[in-house]
Amino acid sequence: MIAITIKGPTVTHHQKHTTMRKIILMMLMLITGMMVNAQKFALVDMEYILKNIPAYERANEQLNQVSKKWQAEVEALSLEAQTLYKNYQNEVVFLSQEQKKVKQDAIMAKEKEAAELKKKYFGPEGELFKKRTALMSPIHEEIYNAVKDISDQRGYQLVLDRASDSGIIFGSPKADISNEVLDKLGYGR
Repeated sequence: MIAITIKGPTVTHHQKHTTMRKIILMMLMLITGMMVNAQKFALVDMEYILKNIPAYERANEQLNQVSKKWQAEVEALSLEAQTLYKNYQNEVVFLSQEQKKVKQDAIMAKEKEAAELKKKYFGPEGELFKKRTALMSPIHEEIYNAVKDISDQRGYQLVLDRASDSGIIFGSPKADISNEVLDKLGYGR
């Protein structure tokens, strides 16, 4: 077996020291560059902002009132279906097959009417969704524009909502621009 030894150039102590200096200098330049280009962040508390906008509270009240009204209409139809069913149960022994079929069809029609009305009002694309969108979209757009203006003025690249489930563990009160957003919207204290 033959052993071959390859020797590289010998590195002196001075060369090691110079190489370390270069690495440290490059790291310092990198850190300085990162600090110069550091991104700026801010926080807002959307719950707090919305609670301080009277139009939002009025819109919520309007939505609650219309929701209760529509819910009462749906419940009234459901109650009618239940009444038809109870009456059917009390009379079933006295009814012919044809009369039973008529009563069953009436019960099913009333239940279907209640279900369709519920879907019309409370479904994913229902009247409540449309009304909420119509009332809330202008408020959210106004808030967005205020946050965008403040971000443009201050150079923020990112604004997070501290009230959402975004996983923010800590946010300095100094980074919270919620009151500034309210001031810009004309709701400052």
